[in-house]
Amino acid sequence: MNSFIAELRWRGMLQDMTPEIEEHLNKGMASAYLGFDPTADSLHIGHLVGVMTLLHFQRAGHKPFALVGGATGMIGDPSFKSAERNLLDKATLDHNIQCIKNQLSKFLDFSGSTTNKAELVNNYDWMSKFGFLDFIREVGKHITVNYMMAKDSVKRRLEEGNGLSFTEFSYQLIQGYDFYYLWKNKNCTVQLGGSDQWGNIVTGTELIRRMGGGSAYALTVPLITKADGSKFGKTESGSVWLDPEKTSPYAFYQFWLNVSDEDASKYIRIFTVLDKETIEGLEKEHAEAPHLRKLQRELAKEVTIMVHSLSDYEMALKASEILFGKSSTEDLATLDERTFLQVFEGVPQVKISKGEFSNISNVLDLFGEATQGVVFSSKGEARKMIQGGGVSINKEKISDPNSELNFSLLQDKYLLVQKGKKNYFIVEVV
Repeated sequence: MNSFIAELRWRGMLQDMTPEIEEHLNKGMASAYLGFDPTADSLHIGHLVGVMTLLHFQRAGHKPFALVGGATGMIGDPSFKSAERNLLDKATLDHNIQCIKNQLSKFLDFSGSTTNKAELVNNYDWMSKFGFLDFIREVGKHITVNYMMAKDSVKRRLEEGNGLSFTEFSYQLIQGYDFYYLWKNKNCTVQLGGSDQWGNIVTGTELIRRMGGGSAYALTVPLITKADGSKFGKTESGSVWLDPEKTSPYAFYQFWLNVSDEDASKYIRIFTVLDKETIEGLEKEHAEAPHLRKLQRELAKEVTIMVHSLSDYEMALKASEILFGKSSTEDLATLDERTFLQVFEGVPQVKISKGEFSNISNVLDLFGEATQGVVFSSKGEARKMIQGGGVSINKEKISDPNSELNFSLLQDKYLLVQKGKKNYFIVEVV
């Protein structure tokens, strides 16, 4: 059995842990859980640290539980949030939970016959059976208000003057009970989470001690930031999601490809399962030729394949190379419409009707009235640049302005025009 803690330590994924947890895990197979807030129907890359923690836990021979908060999702965790979240109804939460399980299945083995196969649990299953009076009598009496008020997440909200509803204040008590329930019913002795969850997690270990006279353990991983201190996982267009409908595999690949050298060295340890020797070899290669971005390329490849698929990675790679001229007409034709439009986002576009398009007899006519001067200001300019070898259509260089316009439309409606090395235009036939 591999050492789970040693694995996290060299990967830079260890923040805090309770005493004696290492000895506990070394005794044999243990069970741990990590919670996911089902406030959306997809995880985003901010969740990946927790997912990878569970993955390493299972690879070390232990049993992982992924807890989705069907009950706590109705409340919203106040931990280091500046305001109260919107509350979701059960139907929405149930949909979100199923979507999250599908995504987790790419990382964790839920179906194996081994004793350490992963399990998905939903705290709505036990919390929904509690009446309010039963809960405050059986659970609430074991934790003092002073204890709850001392948590940093609570103190910060009160100090900022935003206040804290009783609903949110009760969150740590409910999360603490989740740990107690899993300890009692599933022999789950460890809770994992981000460092902002430390207060909630140790409330759970305290409940287990007071309500059950037992021992339980906590381990947290650091919150990930960028080297420049900005928030990890956010782009100008918002969160980077694992769902390909929310963030395409191409955009997902580009996110990892464009991280800084310093971040790439940190992220490749956290977000891949590459071993230490392989990563250190990649870092050495990268140091010898940083301009080749070896670390970023390997990071982007590994994470894209893991979250999406090998074919999605290959399409993202092909799409990336198209912008740098290392591609053919055939490569361009294999891109799906969404990827094609994302690669050329912001490129000037012009629409022409199918009737107008069918009347165009040669290349030069395309750059006349049909494209309304968007690509070239005149036919004369177009002729001169074509004769000089500076124009391509669908990645095929044009040498004769009078040649027939016999190009296949990409996705049955687009032509990609390239003028010089870097200027692209899209002609859409509608």
